[in-house]
Amino acid sequence: MAQNDQALLMRLKDSGLEFVVIGGLCVVYHGVPVATFDLDICCPFGEENVGKIELAVKDLNPVHRLTANKLPLEETRGSFQDLKNIYLQTDLGKLDCLSEVVGLGGYEQVLQQSILHTMSFGKFRMLNLDALIAAKLAAGRQKDLDAVRLLRAVKEISSQQKELF
Repeated sequence: MAQNDQALLMRLKDSGLEFVVIGGLCVVYHGVPVATFDLDICCPFGEENVGKIELAVKDLNPVHRLTANKLPLEETRGSFQDLKNIYLQTDLGKLDCLSEVVGLGGYEQVLQQSILHTMSFGKFRMLNLDALIAAKLAAGRQKDLDAVRLLRAVKEISSQQKELF
C-alpha cells in the first residue's frame, strides 16, 4: 500500500483538525530528501479532536497499527479521553497523531514553533527547522540522528546564503 500524505493531509484539514506536521514529511520540507513511510502530526487531543481524526479517516478502514489485534478505530471510541497518541494504518497509509513531541512539549508549544507552509493543495503548519532538529535529537533513534546531521547542514547553508545577500 502506497503512502499518500497529500490525501491524508487534505482529509485532516477538511475535518477541521488543528495540527502541525512533525515527522519525515517535515524533514523533506526543510530540504532533506529522506524516505518517509508515515505521516506524523501533533494535534490537541480530547474527544472533539479525536472525533475529527476519526471523521477524516472513517472510510479508510482505520485500525490501530501498534496493537496486536489491530482494533478498528471506532471500537476504541470509549477510551479516546485516555489517549496521548494514535498510530493508525489506513487505506491511504500510516498516520501517527501525537499530543506532544519529545523535546518540544505539548501541542501549544509545538504550534508556537511551527511555520505556515503553502503547498499546491493547501496551507499546512510545519515545525520550524530549529524545533525539528530539537525533536529529532530528543527522539535519539539512529534515523533521527542521521536526519539531524543533514538538517544542520541545510541550516548552515541557509545561514551562509543569508550572509551573502
